[in-house]
Amino acid sequence: MPALRTALLQSSGELGDVAANLKILDEAAARAAAAGAGLLLAPELFLTGYAIGADIARLAEPAAGPSARAVAAIAVRHGLAVGYGYPERDTERHGVLYNSAQLVGADGAPLAHYRKTHLFGDFELQWFTPGDLAVVQAEVDGITVGMMICYDVEFPENVRAHALAGTDLLLVPTALMHPAEIVPQSVVPVRAFENQLYIAYANRTGPEGAFEFVGLSALAGPDGVARARAGRGADLVIGDVDPDFLAASRAENPYLRDRRPGLYGPLV
Repeated sequence: MPALRTALLQSSGELGDVAANLKILDEAAARAAAAGAGLLLAPELFLTGYAIGADIARLAEPAAGPSARAVAAIAVRHGLAVGYGYPERDTERHGVLYNSAQLVGADGAPLAHYRKTHLFGDFELQWFTPGDLAVVQAEVDGITVGMMICYDVEFPENVRAHALAGTDLLLVPTALMHPAEIVPQSVVPVRAFENQLYIAYANRTGPEGAFEFVGLSALAGPDGVARARAGRGADLVIGDVDPDFLAASRAENPYLRDRRPGLYGPLV
């Protein structure tokens, strides 16, 4: 099976300007497609910006809203799958907002939709309702792709659930702030190694309101090595998710085979 070339957009976009951020996403998709990528991942809350306070309620959209249609058109135009973060307004529960991420296929069809399960900090706890579905998956070019958002990946149980469900590539749109650089530098590669999967971690960058996003986006492999790594500034980094290497790594690494679930009951 051929590798899935994966592009990570490291950008904070334009705060509160959805149209500008869709343009940035479109330009990144063009560059990614030109480099042979079959999938592009943008950061957490990319369409609106993160530090938008009460504007989150005004800018939130339904999962199938106009921005979703615009992203689908971008995916079709450039012939690659696109994952991105955005604030979701629940059309069935008035006033309920989620910190969400969507994955759209190269044909523009919605593939996966995920609501952040572990909210971080006062801003998120004030405005968002936590999701209640840990494992969301789809298939892109024969690769089983899972989704979570930022803080979720810092909980080992979350990533292990994906490993046990057969996720090959875990997409993590992110808004990681200083001083938590240890997460992209150490935690993400370790999560990939201990769970025998790839993790695509796409972060925001630079100052935004009261926040300082640290960049350092990475595509980590099942050997714990980053296939692609951004610095602190805006960037588009690209690496390959190799299913043959993943299969060989899983055959060699015994972590999942040697688990003893009967001992772990007290954890939950």
